Amino acid sequence: MAGKPDRILIAILSAIALLVVVALAVVFTRGGPEALDVSTPQGVVQRYSTAVIDGDTPTANSYLTENAKSVCRGYYESGPRPVRVVLISATERDGSALVRVSLVSSGGGGPFGPSEYEMEDRFALVKTGGNWLIEQAPYQLVSCTGLSKP
Repeated sequence: MAGKPDRILIAILSAIALLVVVALAVVFTRGGPEALDVSTPQGVVQRYSTAVIDGDTPTANSYLTENAKSVCRGYYESGPRPVRVVLISATERDGSALVRVSLVSSGGGGPFGPSEYEMEDRFALVKTGGNWLIEQAPYQLVSCTGLSKP
């Protein structure tokens, strides 16, 4: 009789360990968000935002219009970059588009741990030479390194 509870306990612990391994495998293999088509305003905003958050200025600047590259309006020098950019909606018109996004930033720790805050903003895009380019980005995602500032 003393051997039976040990086997049951081993079986239960093995099942729990298996569930933990499966859960970790699911979390680590699900990858990032699906890449949107770069020929759409949403795809351009996705790639630009990823480049800015990753600190890849040359790639980020490749999605800007010449006007946006020449002047960094609303340059944002302090505070954390958003950790997530969530697509809310996109409106396309003849040669222009507005992409509304939610910008999620993480703040410092408080008495209950780190905090997140969220705000909505928009990207203004224009179609130039058959490609969508960003004319104006939310100030938190302005990529100004190597560009002139006002």
